Amino acid sequence: MFSPPFFRQRICTSVAVGAQRFGLRRRGLKGACSDVMTNSTQDQVAGRIHEVKGIVKEKAGELTNNPDLTAEGRTEKLAGTIQKKIGRIKQVFEK
Repeated sequence: MFSPPFFRQRICTSVAVGAQRFGLRRRGLKGACSDVMTNSTQDQVAGRIHEVKGIVKEKAGELTNNPDLTAEGRTEKLAGTIQKKIGRIKQVFEK
Protein backbone atom coordinates (compact mmCIF):
# COMPACT_ATOMS: atom_id res chain seq x y z
CA MET A 1 0.00 0.00 0.00
CA PHE A 2 1.34 3.43 -0.95
CA SER A 3 1.44 6.12 1.70
CA PRO A 4 2.58 9.67 0.95
CA PRO A 5 5.85 10.76 2.61
CA PHE A 6 4.19 13.24 4.97
CA PHE A 7 2.07 10.45 6.46
CA ARG A 8 5.16 8.30 6.97
CA GLN A 9 6.96 11.20 8.63
CA ARG A 10 4.07 11.83 11.00
CA ILE A 11 3.95 8.15 11.92
CA CYS A 12 7.72 7.94 12.41
CA THR A 13 7.71 11.08 14.52
CA SER A 14 4.84 9.76 16.63
CA VAL A 15 6.58 6.45 17.15
CA ALA A 16 9.82 8.18 18.14
CA VAL A 17 8.05 10.47 20.61
CA GLY A 18 6.14 7.52 22.08
CA ALA A 19 9.36 5.54 22.43
CA GLN A 20 11.01 8.43 24.25
CA ARG A 21 8.03 8.89 26.54
CA PHE A 22 8.07 5.25 27.63
CA GLY A 23 11.85 5.03 27.88
CA LEU A 24 12.32 2.69 24.92
CA ARG A 25 15.48 2.73 22.88
CA ARG A 26 15.30 4.69 19.63
CA ARG A 27 18.13 2.89 17.89
CA GLY A 28 15.81 0.45 16.12
CA LEU A 29 13.39 3.18 15.08
CA LYS A 30 15.97 5.25 13.26
CA GLY A 31 16.45 2.67 10.53
CA ALA A 32 12.72 2.27 9.98
CA CYS A 33 12.16 5.99 9.52
CA SER A 34 15.37 7.10 7.86
CA ASP A 35 13.91 7.06 4.34
CA VAL A 36 11.40 9.79 5.16
CA MET A 37 13.47 12.96 4.77
CA THR A 38 17.15 13.71 5.01
CA ASN A 39 18.46 16.69 6.95
CA SER A 40 19.12 18.57 3.73
CA THR A 41 15.55 18.08 2.54
CA GLN A 42 14.21 19.18 5.91
CA ASP A 43 16.29 22.36 5.69
CA GLN A 44 15.06 23.07 2.17
CA VAL A 45 11.40 22.57 3.13
CA ALA A 46 11.72 24.64 6.30
CA GLY A 47 13.52 27.35 4.34
CA ARG A 48 10.74 27.49 1.77
CA ILE A 49 8.14 27.73 4.54
CA HIS A 50 10.02 30.67 6.06
CA GLU A 51 10.28 32.31 2.64
CA VAL A 52 6.53 32.07 2.10
CA LYS A 53 5.79 33.36 5.61
CA GLY A 54 8.15 36.25 4.96
CA ILE A 55 6.47 37.11 1.67
CA VAL A 56 3.06 37.10 3.34
CA LYS A 57 4.26 39.29 6.22
CA GLU A 58 5.96 41.67 3.82
CA LYS A 59 2.82 42.09 1.70
CA ALA A 60 0.64 42.47 4.80
CA GLY A 61 2.96 45.17 6.09
CA GLU A 62 2.80 47.00 2.76
CA LEU A 63 -0.99 46.82 2.68
CA THR A 64 -1.38 48.09 6.24
CA ASN A 65 1.47 50.63 5.98
CA ASN A 66 3.26 48.93 8.85
CA PRO A 67 7.03 49.30 8.30
CA ASP A 68 7.87 46.97 11.22
CA LEU A 69 5.86 44.11 9.73
CA THR A 70 7.38 44.75 6.30
CA ALA A 71 10.89 44.63 7.76
CA GLU A 72 10.06 41.47 9.70
CA GLY A 73 8.79 39.86 6.51
CA ARG A 74 11.95 40.77 4.61
CA THR A 75 14.09 39.36 7.42
CA GLU A 76 12.14 36.10 7.56
CA LYS A 77 12.25 35.76 3.78
CA LEU A 78 16.03 36.24 3.82
CA ALA A 79 16.41 33.71 6.65
CA GLY A 80 14.36 31.21 4.65
CA THR A 81 16.51 31.74 1.57
CA ILE A 82 19.65 31.16 3.62
CA GLN A 83 18.21 28.01 5.20
CA LYS A 84 17.27 26.68 1.77
CA LYS A 85 20.80 27.29 0.51
CA ILE A 86 22.24 25.48 3.54
CA GLY A 87 20.00 22.53 2.70
CA ARG A 88 21.30 22.50 -0.86
CA ILE A 89 24.90 22.59 0.35
CA LYS A 90 24.22 19.70 2.75
CA GLN A 91 22.65 17.76 -0.11
CA VAL A 92 25.84 18.13 -2.18
CA PHE A 93 27.99 16.80 0.68
CA GLU A 94 25.62 13.88 1.45
CA LYS A 95 26.33 12.26 -1.92
